[in-house]
Amino acid sequence: MKYFSFFSFITIIGFMLMMSSCNKQKSATTGWEYNNPKNGGFQVAEYEGQITGPGLVLVEGGTFTMGANYDDPQYDWNNQPRRVTVKTFYMDETEVANVDYLEYLYWLNRVFGTDYPEVYEKALPDTLVWRDRLAYNEPMVELYLRHPAYHYYPVVGVTWVQATDYCAWRTDRVNEMLLVQAGILDLDPDQLNENNFNTEAYLAGQYEGLVNRNMQDLNPNGTGERRVRMEDGILLPRYRLPTEAEWEFAALGLIGNTIYERVLDRRIYPWNSHVLRTDEKNYYGAFLGNHKRGAGDYAGVAGDLNDGAIGPAMVGSFWPNDYGLFNMAGNVSEWVMDVYRPLTSEDMADLNPFRGNVFKRKVRDSEGLIAEKDEFGQLQYEEVPTEDLVDRRNYRKANNINYLDGDFQSTINSEDWVRQTEDSGSSTMYDYSVTSMINDHARVYKGGSWRDNSYWMMPATRRFLDENHATNYIGFRCAMDRVGSDDGY
Repeated sequence: MKYFSFFSFITIIGFMLMMSSCNKQKSATTGWEYNNPKNGGFQVAEYEGQITGPGLVLVEGGTFTMGANYDDPQYDWNNQPRRVTVKTFYMDETEVANVDYLEYLYWLNRVFGTDYPEVYEKALPDTLVWRDRLAYNEPMVELYLRHPAYHYYPVVGVTWVQATDYCAWRTDRVNEMLLVQAGILDLDPDQLNENNFNTEAYLAGQYEGLVNRNMQDLNPNGTGERRVRMEDGILLPRYRLPTEAEWEFAALGLIGNTIYERVLDRRIYPWNSHVLRTDEKNYYGAFLGNHKRGAGDYAGVAGDLNDGAIGPAMVGSFWPNDYGLFNMAGNVSEWVMDVYRPLTSEDMADLNPFRGNVFKRKVRDSEGLIAEKDEFGQLQYEEVPTEDLVDRRNYRKANNINYLDGDFQSTINSEDWVRQTEDSGSSTMYDYSVTSMINDHARVYKGGSWRDNSYWMMPATRRFLDENHATNYIGFRCAMDRVGSDDGY
């Protein structure tokens, strides 16, 4: 009898759970059903979590000591250690390769080349960065970007601005493909000029495209169908450059070097050892990254080229770190989002630190509606006016690049500075082009390159270059925000 009663109890519980799972989801605060047009049609999408965008690897965030844990032979003292936390995010498995950038150039030429050739020309890498007044590098000038032998080598000669534009373009192409795969849009290879898919313009109702089917609109006052919204969970967040903190955290790869919350070995490279060679039996003594060993030694002796690359190597070369990221030490240095300041570590927030915020909003017309997209199919943005921020507590102006380092409040109290206005900025603070090359356009790049010695292979090192300049040793990779849970589930 006891057995029968217990069995009956389990059966009843199981039946109740099954019935409850069949019921429509309801609001826990009002009791109204979701996704029911009879009671207003408030829609809540079924969402299984963020998909991993093409080319990306999940980087689980956490706390780490950002900055140097070694002597500074350069005496820059611009990377003092500080404990910070970064949220979970995604990062490209490899650097953006030439073939990836050529796809971008092809698309720009196909869509804008006839009427707006300047768009294509603006995106072209500077292949002349390979020239040296006392070296013969003309083959690299002519062939490195376009020859198929170099398709999977990191793109170089790109400025910070060009890299940022590539990230924006990639966002739109990935989201367009997601809508095609979801059956919302049909492929449209005939997009021209302003009639090209742009994520922001689509969400604002300013891109139609070849619609296969729209989403069902459960609003009883609606038309029965609607566009995809961000709330549907189909579209991905934007691709972007990683912040300096994200890049350094990802490069160290401490996730493979911890037991619970104890870091076993404080790394100075993306691997545990303080040397640059592997101790793997089959590759014993081989270098773990592509760099310059010393004056005039870029790869070793013929017949035994230690890193196998006199110049950049293919993007998937060498060993990945514990996040599965390749060439986070060596090959090419990489652009990050941050504006450079030598004392960033003293000012930065300890959660998701970043310097370079310029807060913007969409331009609106006289009726308060989002202004029409421009001739390139993109929405127009403007800095948030100061008069709209008088009641804010977390920021009081749109441009915060100079906050605590270059703004009027942080300057030296002298007669010269008394005469300055609040908008004088860092050009005067750092005496740009006279005693310093630091201004609001100085962008950080991280990591060593094929032409750097081992010191720059350490992720904590930091350098800067004007955002409109390019070199033959700086490339980039993209990142993306992780929405939802930080543990990847």
